[in-house]
Amino acid sequence: MPIKDVLLPLLGEPDDRAIAAIEKCVAVAGDLAARIEALAVEEDVSVRPKVALLASDDGDAAGLVHATTDARGLLRAFDDAAVRFGVRNVQDLRRLAAAEIAPALARQARLKDLSLVPVKPNSDQSEGIVEGLLFKSGRPLLLCPEELATELPVALDDILIAWDHSAPAARAVADALPLLRTAASVRIITATDSRSDDELRSGKALVDHLVEHGIKASFETVRIDGSSVGKVFEAYVRSNRIDLLVMGAYRHSRLNEIIWGGATKTVIGRPPCWVMMSR
Repeated sequence: MPIKDVLLPLLGEPDDRAIAAIEKCVAVAGDLAARIEALAVEEDVSVRPKVALLASDDGDAAGLVHATTDARGLLRAFDDAAVRFGVRNVQDLRRLAAAEIAPALARQARLKDLSLVPVKPNSDQSEGIVEGLLFKSGRPLLLCPEELATELPVALDDILIAWDHSAPAARAVADALPLLRTAASVRIITATDSRSDDELRSGKALVDHLVEHGIKASFETVRIDGSSVGKVFEAYVRSNRIDLLVMGAYRHSRLNEIIWGGATKTVIGRPPCWVMMSR
């Protein structure tokens, strides 16, 4: 099924990186000939004015006032990009408390083919949004690293599939088929130090499966060598100039990855390129 209807959550402030990510996401939607819905969130935040800081010695909450993030500024940047790239679009603005944001976005994403998600580096809020969409929307995500937005490609020609024969990885491959069909190069890697017969057979089987969809792909294993799987993916992406990484999310439990770390946490924290995730 082609990707024709996408969601773009907009949160935070319209700084240069955020605006660059919005423009790149809109450009990708245009390249897909998809309609894009921007859902901008005015988040309630508590701030302490400078005068209150000077007047208060006890550090209590008496001087706090409520404000909202500049969602309208994000929408203006989105509108400018949509006009420039000629992309069909819908715009919505909501005011939400922090705890309401992830559930609201997940509900909105359920009737979309894809969520395009700008990701700030090592941001708890970005991680919460991504996890909420992964666990609650039932739809795939395309992560846009804000810190790399200006250099990210619009056409996703060189695609890497991170394969471990897990259910999330299989879902990610299926969700990525529309993008894989139009790619110039598709590579499959399994990060392992063992190169077991089962791993080799599984990689070859995925190559054969993609052939049935008219997609030519190559398969290789890459050694972990004491690194982390997430870092292995990052290094491969950078050394091979990969445009898009396709991977399943949270093969292990989320709690396990919080305690011990894992590929999903590493990639969400700082995506090395465009990343398509499913669970």
